[in-house]
Amino acid sequence: MAMDKYEVVFISTPLIGNLVPTVEFAHHLTRHDPRFSATILIITVHERPIVNLYTQSLATAASHSQSHVNFIHLPTVQPPTPDQYQSSLGYTSLFIDKHKPHVKHAISTLASTTSVAAFFVDMFTTSMIDVAQDLGIPCYLFFASPASFLGFMLHLPALATQLAADFVDSHSGLIAPKDSAIELIVPTFSKSLPPSVLPSSVLKRNKDGYFWYLEHARRYTETMGIVVNTFLELEPHAIESLSISGLPPVYPVGPILDHAGASQWHPDGAQLHDSIMEWLDQQPPSSVVFLCFGSMGSLEGPQLREIAIGLERSGYRFLWSIREPPEGKLDLPGEYTNVEAVLPAGFLDRTAGLGLACGWVQQVRVLSHQAIGGFVSHCGWNSILESVWYGVPIATWPVYAEQQMNAFELVKELGLGVEIRLDYREGSDLVVAEELERGLRRLMDGEDEVKAKVREMKSKSRMALMENGSSCKSLASLIQEISGRIQGLKKDC
Repeated sequence: MAMDKYEVVFISTPLIGNLVPTVEFAHHLTRHDPRFSATILIITVHERPIVNLYTQSLATAASHSQSHVNFIHLPTVQPPTPDQYQSSLGYTSLFIDKHKPHVKHAISTLASTTSVAAFFVDMFTTSMIDVAQDLGIPCYLFFASPASFLGFMLHLPALATQLAADFVDSHSGLIAPKDSAIELIVPTFSKSLPPSVLPSSVLKRNKDGYFWYLEHARRYTETMGIVVNTFLELEPHAIESLSISGLPPVYPVGPILDHAGASQWHPDGAQLHDSIMEWLDQQPPSSVVFLCFGSMGSLEGPQLREIAIGLERSGYRFLWSIREPPEGKLDLPGEYTNVEAVLPAGFLDRTAGLGLACGWVQQVRVLSHQAIGGFVSHCGWNSILESVWYGVPIATWPVYAEQQMNAFELVKELGLGVEIRLDYREGSDLVVAEELERGLRRLMDGEDEVKAKVREMKSKSRMALMENGSSCKSLASLIQEISGRIQGLKKDC
């Protein structure tokens, strides 16, 4: 008897932090069950050439491998005009929505030759749920952020009433609580949340980013299930709190990581990686603090100078990824042509034997190196999972998106990090050199309990993906649900 074959389709927000885990999950799913093939629909954003390099490399790699993951680049669309949005999330949401006719055509074409068993949207491509409903295809949500933040999003419509009643506009443009003692109760957090760690889009209530957060959150409950890039042992409270009636079933399948990293597609990947790894090879084990703020993270000159002063005063060996801000463009941060110009005079000379300042780095490879002893991170969820996988403790310095909430969870709930800041964001006061130095000392020389917990979670992260591990079982349940739904439809025919 011929084996049943199932096609699953994915569409991701066109950002590296969303695309990479989506692609890796598609590979993970198809490797786990040979009945499944996957097609990923790619949205092109001309203003983000690095993202486009990544997506172009995917199709090239697929054509030279035995992978069961294919890629379709959707036709380009006209971006929304500035009068149609007020925030980057507003722009992104409208831009994605314009692709609906192309997505419907692509899936209809696939469905004419194969059985499309499921369509996976992500946290900001929820308008594509309409396409799934029109075509009668089961729709699932792939959520690349933590279960704690998923719970926040699902709870946001209920929180909206409290935000309207207990918060007022402030001179910073962010809403602030009328009473400084106010904290927020979110079921996926065991501790109450200080308002200062909410995402900027939520705190800017008079901008369209807040509307889009609410709109996306509302649509999550229309899906058949929610797949989360986390694992039970990492977020037991959050995952348990999501298993309540009325919500779609939640499948924690992580940690899903890109272990190969970006050397295969970044224009400077191999050359930069080799020189950095050669330098790390010369350093003692666990002696280097690594500073990196993610694919979209960059800091202005005054903040860079404070970091430089703090690093030099601390005396620790360091590897520091410094990216140039894109100056208001939609593109990602770039590389400085003369980084020395934005740092204190003589800093690079004085620290030449102690540290290495560079541009883009292949983060996952750096974290895997035995010389790395601590990670000053923006607390993007992919970075947190990579750090846990390699057993590297984090000092928190969130910058954008939900990173402030991730930092809070990491330090206050999970005990897997130390605090530099929990609520830093664009427009915040500078993190001064003394503040950074204190955080580095806690990261590198103190907090033995944190280091022990990180080592323990490193082991648990790997066990979760093994046969009979929690994430392996969860993935098997998801596959059974998808294939069972298709088999049920066949019996009804």
